[in-house]
Amino acid sequence: MVNKVCGLVTLHRDWNLTWHTLNPDFTRCFQNTVLIWVPCVYLWLCMPFYYWYLKNHDRGYICVTHLNRAKTVIAFLLWIICWSDVFYSFWERSQGAVKAPVEYISPLLLGITMVLAGLLTQYERLKGAQSSGIMLIFWLVALLCATVSFRSKILQADATVDRFRFTTFYMYWVLVLVELGLNCFSDQPPFFSKNPCPEAGASFLSNITFWWITGMMLYGFKTPLEEKDLWSLREVDKSSTIVPQLMRQWSNEWHKAQRPLEKALYSPKRSLRSGGRGENKDTKLPEESEILLQKSSKRRREPSLLLALCLTYGPYFLISTLYKIIHDILIFVGPEILRLLIRFVNDSNAPIWQGYFYTALLFICACVQTFILQKYFHVCFVTGMRVRTGVAGAVYRKAMVITNAARRTSTVGEIVNLMSVDAQRFMDLITYINMLWSAPLQVVLALYFLWQNLGASVLAGVAVMVLMVPVNAVIATKTKTYQVAQMKDKDSRIKLMHEVLNGIKVLKLYAWELAFKDKVSAIRESELRVLKKSAYLAAVSTFTWVCAPFLVALSTFGVYVMVDEKNVLDAQKAFVSLALFNILRFPLNMLPMVISSVVQASVSMKRLRVFLSHEELVEDSVDRRAATGCGIHNLLLHGYFPFVCRINIRIPDGMLVAVVGHVGSGKSSLLSALLGEMQKQEGSVSIKGSVAYMPQQAWIQNKTLQDNILFGRELKESWYREVVEACALLPDLEMLSAGDKTEIGEKGVNLSGGQKQRVGLARALYCDCSLYLLDDPLSAVDAHVGKHIFDKVVGPQGILKNRTRILVTHGLSYLPQADLILVMVDGEITEMGSYMELLGRQGAFAEFLRTYANSEQQEDRSGERDHVHDGREQEDMEDKGEATGLRSFRNRVCVLGIVCTYRWHRRLLATISGLGGPLHDESSLEPDRPDSGTATQPDGPLQGADGGKSPGKQENRPQAGKLTEADKAKTGMVKPAVFWEYMKAIGLGLSFFSIFLFLCHHVASLISNYWLSLWTDDPVINGTQLYTHMRLGVYGALGVTQGVAVFSYSISVSIGGVMASRYLHETMLYNVLRSPMSFFERTPTGNLVNRFAKEMDTIDTIIPSIIKMFMGSMFNVVSTCAIILVATPLIAVVIPPLGLLYFFVQRFYVATSRQLKRLESVSRSPMLSHFTETLLGTSVIRAFGEQERFISECNRHIDHNQKAYFPSIVANRWVVHGPLVTASLNWLVRMTSEVETNVVAVERVKEYGDTDKEPSRMPQGWPTNGYIEIRNFSLRYRDDLELALKDVNVTIEGGEKVGIVGRTGAGKSSLTLGLFRIIEASEGSVWIDGVDIAILGLHELRSRITIIPQDPVLFSGTLRMNLDPFNCYSDEDLWQALELAHLKNFVSGLPDKLNHECSEGGENLSLGQRQLLCLARALLRKTKVLVLDEATAAVDLETDNLIQSTIRSQFKDCTVLTIAHRLNTIMDYTRVLVLDRGQMAEFDSPSNLIAKKGIFYRMAKDSSLV
Repeated sequence: MVNKVCGLVTLHRDWNLTWHTLNPDFTRCFQNTVLIWVPCVYLWLCMPFYYWYLKNHDRGYICVTHLNRAKTVIAFLLWIICWSDVFYSFWERSQGAVKAPVEYISPLLLGITMVLAGLLTQYERLKGAQSSGIMLIFWLVALLCATVSFRSKILQADATVDRFRFTTFYMYWVLVLVELGLNCFSDQPPFFSKNPCPEAGASFLSNITFWWITGMMLYGFKTPLEEKDLWSLREVDKSSTIVPQLMRQWSNEWHKAQRPLEKALYSPKRSLRSGGRGENKDTKLPEESEILLQKSSKRRREPSLLLALCLTYGPYFLISTLYKIIHDILIFVGPEILRLLIRFVNDSNAPIWQGYFYTALLFICACVQTFILQKYFHVCFVTGMRVRTGVAGAVYRKAMVITNAARRTSTVGEIVNLMSVDAQRFMDLITYINMLWSAPLQVVLALYFLWQNLGASVLAGVAVMVLMVPVNAVIATKTKTYQVAQMKDKDSRIKLMHEVLNGIKVLKLYAWELAFKDKVSAIRESELRVLKKSAYLAAVSTFTWVCAPFLVALSTFGVYVMVDEKNVLDAQKAFVSLALFNILRFPLNMLPMVISSVVQASVSMKRLRVFLSHEELVEDSVDRRAATGCGIHNLLLHGYFPFVCRINIRIPDGMLVAVVGHVGSGKSSLLSALLGEMQKQEGSVSIKGSVAYMPQQAWIQNKTLQDNILFGRELKESWYREVVEACALLPDLEMLSAGDKTEIGEKGVNLSGGQKQRVGLARALYCDCSLYLLDDPLSAVDAHVGKHIFDKVVGPQGILKNRTRILVTHGLSYLPQADLILVMVDGEITEMGSYMELLGRQGAFAEFLRTYANSEQQEDRSGERDHVHDGREQEDMEDKGEATGLRSFRNRVCVLGIVCTYRWHRRLLATISGLGGPLHDESSLEPDRPDSGTATQPDGPLQGADGGKSPGKQENRPQAGKLTEADKAKTGMVKPAVFWEYMKAIGLGLSFFSIFLFLCHHVASLISNYWLSLWTDDPVINGTQLYTHMRLGVYGALGVTQGVAVFSYSISVSIGGVMASRYLHETMLYNVLRSPMSFFERTPTGNLVNRFAKEMDTIDTIIPSIIKMFMGSMFNVVSTCAIILVATPLIAVVIPPLGLLYFFVQRFYVATSRQLKRLESVSRSPMLSHFTETLLGTSVIRAFGEQERFISECNRHIDHNQKAYFPSIVANRWVVHGPLVTASLNWLVRMTSEVETNVVAVERVKEYGDTDKEPSRMPQGWPTNGYIEIRNFSLRYRDDLELALKDVNVTIEGGEKVGIVGRTGAGKSSLTLGLFRIIEASEGSVWIDGVDIAILGLHELRSRITIIPQDPVLFSGTLRMNLDPFNCYSDEDLWQALELAHLKNFVSGLPDKLNHECSEGGENLSLGQRQLLCLARALLRKTKVLVLDEATAAVDLETDNLIQSTIRSQFKDCTVLTIAHRLNTIMDYTRVLVLDRGQMAEFDSPSNLIAKKGIFYRMAKDSSLV
């Protein structure tokens, strides 16, 4: 057919012209058809797919540029040239010339194709495509085809040449060449972003060679890279794009799995027809039957996370599969070309040009193979990066919505591991998962070619490989078991470390660092034991697969020479077979790694699936369309105690509702029910409008104080100022270094308990919502501040007077102003009504008042007579004993945990005495209104010093308020000391022994190859070789030597890695726990968790394997160079410059890759910190409806981390293309860089070995009396801050009970921190029993004085461990302490009693119960000095009474220092220390201080005590 198109006399093919000639050429017909049609057909075939791609990937509009114009104009000129040939052919025909059809068809087709090329160029511009591989390949193919014709025309030029067609053809060739050159450049970007990734705008050539990263590599070589130098992520790689795709697929998969498998049961009654809409009306159910019921199968299939991942990332990943198929085929194309080249060398008659042709083909094949392999790896790594992003984002989103019960089953440590370690497992697997099918394919092809070379003998090698399969199956099974155990230990360790870091202040106050260090170390030892077992298995696996190619070769050669004496092992058979065996080596070596990755990923897959399948909070559990404030109908909740049951309540708009009750009565659970945070079994909950929530323990973010209050909302200056003033925060802002721009540490470490509560309240108030749920916000603040907040915010005249407020409280003084009071007992509302209604009902509320009032009435009257308006009476009362005379100040009415102070007690007596008759007017119970600006204000006015200035008065000094230090990346080379430290951690002897074993392995390998060459050189006598058995035996012995060396170095490196991991972890743990509190205040938890999680995982698993690969590649290169030098000494001239080139490439590459690794590690810490912080505040985030904002912030942190990772994987591809010489040298460059890049983990772990450490010395037999003398004592929190305490001089006798009071920020807690040396003194000293505490060891000092802290911190573990982590006390001691702490009944009622497991943070105990456990700790220690740091602020006042009575009885011989907000708890103390602005203002007995009418008097008056 082609011949007809060209003309009858013209042949399409002529091998004598094309191949069997010294000057090859193609026929004229071939040139006019195939060489013209090939590029045209290619473009027309690609056009529909390329058009669809451009249409669906619109990147924006590119303005017309000179480059774009030039491409279009040249395409237009080419169209003119082609069609001029068509018109010329028609003109010739009109002149009577006979023209073949090809003279019309080919130029016509080519011209139309040029028009298509021009149109595609413009369409690319409209869709924002800056460069096109499709078009570049088209112009390249067109040029190559035209070049063949160009050469032919030159060779055939003579006098009869057609000048017009020659002229148009040369013009065509030049224009195609220019067009190709233009298509090598990329157009300008369609839009501009901040430091965009250059990949999108790189040309096709730049893309396939990864040349577009060279700019960053060059900059990184000159100057250490910083975060600002990194590119922005592409849109397709951002979390906002990736995570929703995975969540959508997972949601679909989860819902499919939840569908029950229904079975219909039928009864024979009548025929039914289905008549549902959209159904076939002829469809019948079984005749004469009726559906009785449907049973859903209990067994449901688990949702497949693997399927969700495949559907999300599979389409892009399939591109890598295509690349891999092409690459694997090209692996075996190379040997075939080499075979043809050898045949050419042996054929003396072959034309010389064929040798050049084969050589060029071999070079092109190698280049294409390299390009495709690197594109394959690039797609794999990008897919892995996206999977890690998707998994991390999915875990974060899931953590935002799981129920509290589900949350307790997944600890913070486990969730952090899911985000870091497990997500990394997926990324590692994706790189090599194609080997699951590629390795068998390569093995089959290699065996096929071996069969061609050695025949049936190759079956012996196949048998060896088959025998290895069950061995490795067993290894894989055991590895999976160990992997599960290791991840479980890792979860436990990270969980415990997280708790230790969160409660580090309590650990230091109790001197429990060593106990918890031992607990972490015990878990770590268990983890390392599993790691060691895995190392043994890995060594066996490595031994089998590294030796597999040799064993296959040995068995194959052995069978080949033993089966038939005539089988001669000559050089061709031996070394061609060895080449094929070396091809086998890669897939066989990779299989154990792939199997290990699959095993690890399967474990991670299950862990992730379990977490993502956790039960979620039901979105519609709370109806937010209520017509009134809020309502609860027949509510029954279930969960960890306390639970709530059978509640019916309706609250109108604008009401102030007070909720009161004992510890554990269900008050907080009621608020959780309104938020939808608890599992609802029955009933309904409805609310109207938006909700603001203030939890019992304030959740503070690691941001500025202003950011904590605004909580993502826009700053409205006037409203913000009003909120800050109403929450009594202005005096605090005056003291903060940068005002409201001061950074608040994690969990509010640099704020007092009261300040945290007020910041949390200010956040709720600023949100300006319809419903306010306030969980005891006034418990941790001073009485005068509490009164100020109630009057200004919560009360009937406060800012929220028109809003619905539900206030959980323990203070009776607020109740008369409440519109409704709910009394809760054991999860039920026992009474409900206004204050006067509850008194009138003669119920439990009034009964407690009546009982207490009758018993204390007489005492109260005497107290009234002894009221301290007369200083002389005060002195007489002191003479009789302060404890008796001042009991009137402690008169309290305990009503279900509510307290009434002296003034309120008098009024209640009057009210209760008239309960039998008509009730008094409610106004008679109104508290005395304080004079304006007196009772509500601290020492100074509540405004800033300048009156009208913004609360953040030091806005121009934001750096002054900086607290935490961001994780900083080091720069420059990793110091040799880091490598030396790692070698010392392994052990120098083991390190050098491992190197020796590597040397033995490669020497044995060299000798075996040399022995094989000697074997092939043996003379052939009578068709056989002599000494065959001896040669085979020695060859086998050398193989066994290699195997032993491989096994030995694999074991030694792995065990060395375990030893290094143990040493580095223990050193870091010890150094971190011995660091002072200032270190933890300025170091985010995420930084530390990152070190203990990801960096230790790198040291555990990655560094040992990288070292093995580095040592192997280094000895491989050295041995290769040695062989080449022996065989060809002249090569010594080339090796040094080649070595220098590769050394330069390695240093050039590693400068950037190392710094990118550091930046990636550094950017991981904020991500983990944010995630941890979010987990602690999910209820607050959900209450305020801020989930989307936090998800966006999480996306930003993940993207920030990936910004550093993405260039690092591109840099790995670049280094392969940089020096395209030999694979061995390239691999050595890669491994050298990988060692330095990954040893950054050791560098980062060692960073914390250089921090300041707390001293430790051992005193004996101290203290004995508890005599405390504070001399000129001053301290500051940091060197750049002002003094928090100034020249305090106090002497406290042994056994004295001293109360410490003062306004917010007066220095009360600072004095405690100085006493325990959490902060060291700037000036002065503290002496206890004649010993300066500055010379004592910190552990011993803190173990011999006791504190009950304000925040009750528990750790996950048993109650016994939380009481006695050192196991120093007997069970009798523990039970006695629990009895004295009023917890014995509760603990004895638990199934496991002392072995009851506390959840993380003690969340399955109420706050009051946790506080009582802290009291039990103090009772166990029973030291001579006891400090209570606002220890009863978070408990109801009846529990406070119990605590105070226990302290009086059990610590009567001890010195007790109590920081108190409730002044009535210290009114019977020996003396009271009043602090003001860091200085001692007053120090005397309570009666004397009241008589002086100073600061203490005003505080007592604010508390209604005078």
